Amino acid sequence: MSTYVYGITAASRTSPPEGLTGVGDRPLRVLKEGELAAVVSDAPEDLRPKRRELLAHQNVLAEAAAGGSVLPLRFGSVAPDDDTVTGVLAERAEHYHERLRALDGRVEYNLKATHDEEAVLRRVMSETPELRALAEANRKAEGGSYEQRLQLGEMVAAAVRAREAEDAADVRQALESVATAVSVGPESTGWLANVSFLVDREEAEEFLAAVERVREDRPHLELRVNGPLPPYSFVEPGPAEPAGTTGGIGTEQE
Repeated sequence: MSTYVYGITAASRTSPPEGLTGVGDRPLRVLKEGELAAVVSDAPEDLRPKRRELLAHQNVLAEAAAGGSVLPLRFGSVAPDDDTVTGVLAERAEHYHERLRALDGRVEYNLKATHDEEAVLRRVMSETPELRALAEANRKAEGGSYEQRLQLGEMVAAAVRAREAEDAADVRQALESVATAVSVGPESTGWLANVSFLVDREEAEEFLAAVERVREDRPHLELRVNGPLPPYSFVEPGPAEPAGTTGGIGTEQE
């Protein structure tokens, strides 16, 4: 049976709390290799990213992190068997030890930013004399020709794209000084920025206060913050590993 892996921690932190189960209500166990250990369970055959299973995964990580640093794997991280997991722990021991030290006492906050559409349109119009002049010319010409309207639309779209890039860099710069590390997430439709910040637990309030200052100073932006989270975005792959794997522990669902 395949082995579901929740996270990697120090071998000195042995057993999970009694009665705690993982995805599919499977009992948890700990696989040790040298000074490292992996919190695992049997993997359900019909694993799906349903709310109950996602919460089970998160609960296991929360309990594991309560006693010290843990390297969280994303939901759906499955290895062929227990031996594969312990083999990865042995092969990547130095890397995992370094990551455990680096992430100790730290959490992740993910920030996604988008524009308030009306507010950013007003902003780009006010900042771009050429747009204002063309819009005024079209207005006086009772809307202007098709070509003029098309030109105005293309110019506005280009100005908004440029503003998105500027605001994404601006948001990151405003917050990275109160974080210990930054990880830029994959681009997705609808977000001008998708950035994760690694933050010391003791400085979480300072980080959230900085987010509020960004929100107040930039009313044309809409910010969504999710956290504190296990530091998923900072469990870096080893030097010879492709993105999307953790030392041979595959990720079936994310």
